[in-house]
Amino acid sequence: MSASLIGLIGIIILLIMLLIRIPVAFAMFFVGFIGTWILNGFNSAMGLLSSEAFTLGSSPELVVIPLFILMGNVASTTGMSRQLYDAAYAIIGSVRGGLASATVIGCGGFAALSGSSVASALTMGKVALGEMDRYKYDSRLSTGVVAAGGTLGILIPPSTGFVIYAILTEQSIGRLFLAGVLPGILLLFLFVIAITVMCWVKPELGPAGPKTTRSQKFRALVGAGPIVGIILLTIGGIYGGLFSPVEAAAVGAGAVILIGLVTRTIKPMQLWYAAKDSVVTTATVMLILIAAHMINPFLALSDIPLAVGQMFEALNLSTLGVLILMLLIYLVLGCFLEGFAMLVLTIPIFFPIVLQYGIDPIWFGVLVVLTLEMGLISPPVGINVFIVKSVAKNVDLGTIFRGVLPFWLMMIVALAILIAFPQITLILPNTMFD
Repeated sequence: MSASLIGLIGIIILLIMLLIRIPVAFAMFFVGFIGTWILNGFNSAMGLLSSEAFTLGSSPELVVIPLFILMGNVASTTGMSRQLYDAAYAIIGSVRGGLASATVIGCGGFAALSGSSVASALTMGKVALGEMDRYKYDSRLSTGVVAAGGTLGILIPPSTGFVIYAILTEQSIGRLFLAGVLPGILLLFLFVIAITVMCWVKPELGPAGPKTTRSQKFRALVGAGPIVGIILLTIGGIYGGLFSPVEAAAVGAGAVILIGLVTRTIKPMQLWYAAKDSVVTTATVMLILIAAHMINPFLALSDIPLAVGQMFEALNLSTLGVLILMLLIYLVLGCFLEGFAMLVLTIPIFFPIVLQYGIDPIWFGVLVVLTLEMGLISPPVGINVFIVKSVAKNVDLGTIFRGVLPFWLMMIVALAILIAFPQITLILPNTMFD
């Protein structure tokens, strides 16, 4: 049996294991270890198992993961996410669909703290769904906004998706964080446009909320000051060269905890639970990364990346055609696979092709992460849809999926804009590092 055939069988077994909901890390550990054993011997597989876990676990760059996760958990506990939402609502909530637009802005702000789409959808769902229901918003719009807005957590830095992509491809985490800023703002703006157009065509979808006075607006903005300041401090510090991504994560986490303790919005026991949740989430991410480094050598030994590269060459496509074909594969896979699983499975296969065709790896990373976002609201997996369903128990899944459709289309528009104008993605990282 040829190495390529063994590699193909391994990928099929991995996909089957993922489809029957075996945890991503365990599935990749199993396939990577057994595959390496078959192709290169038991000693090689055991050596890989011991060395990769230690090498990756001792990597200082990965410190950003627990620190940014802790920052998001503490911000949620202290109510900072609610303050950001209240500020956005005070400014634009009185216009038609304004409450939904405020929810998207709140999701974007919380995404800049948590780096997690699931956390953004869950937190903003608890904060905003009740308010939109109180003002008679159509459930399609309200749930669709929260599910789609939550996806900003994987694009707007700090993003766990960017960290994993950086580790898998040996790219700069700082460059990727900066590359996600303008695309994240672009997508947020497109979501607001979609809400405005829908509420203009069908006013009953999002009625106007009560008007707020100047003093109410001012108080809401002052309340959101700490979270805005932390966002500017962390991202601005990276852009200005004051902090490395690891240092920015430490500063951000420390600032959120300090504000919570000074304002007495977090108690020691709540801080303990936030830290405990951060450890559990970090362990999950680390297991996935270690497992990815187990399966990558197996794929290399099986010559699967080489075979896929030869297949792309045989298609005789232009560089743009190759890029679009890879993104289409991601869109299809996103309907069935969880985002991180898709990332660690495909990057070892596609990244050599990216380098071969001269595609900028930072630009490609942003495009891939954006397609991962689309998978978060695509049926049948659509994890953000199920998260929103857990909060809005009286709304059926079909309604939520219909609600996210306009925002899914806006993601397609954003993807097309970023492909047509790569400088939107690259201007900030190139300004900082070149």
